[in-house]
Amino acid sequence: MLTGAQAIVMLGTARGEAGKAFYADTLGLKFIKDDGFAFHFDLGGRLLRLSRVPAVVPAAYAVLGFEVKGIEKIVDALIAKGVQMERYGFLQQDARGVWTAPDGAKVAWFRDPDLNLLSVVETP
Repeated sequence: MLTGAQAIVMLGTARGEAGKAFYADTLGLKFIKDDGFAFHFDLGGRLLRLSRVPAVVPAAYAVLGFEVKGIEKIVDALIAKGVQMERYGFLQQDARGVWTAPDGAKVAWFRDPDLNLLSVVETP
């Protein structure tokens, strides 16, 4: 039934302007519009809808990932903009916070202003 439908990514923000600034200025996503209920961003040809909500309950897992090339440069650029990489004691992460999976994929995690867990992933 939904095979041909385009997915819309939806996240919540209780910190509207801080969330908007993070996705636009820190992550560099193209801001499309503010419809009064949500901020709309272009996410690689898909819509990211950052909805205003009274409170965000952060998930214990990543809710949005970005597939990248050159993860080290991306992580360095995020850190330079003040983003802190998440550290997990049960994973062996390098000095940047990048974990290399057994299949060679590399992953680093970070949070937005509402503590939504995001990741950057480089596949082999």
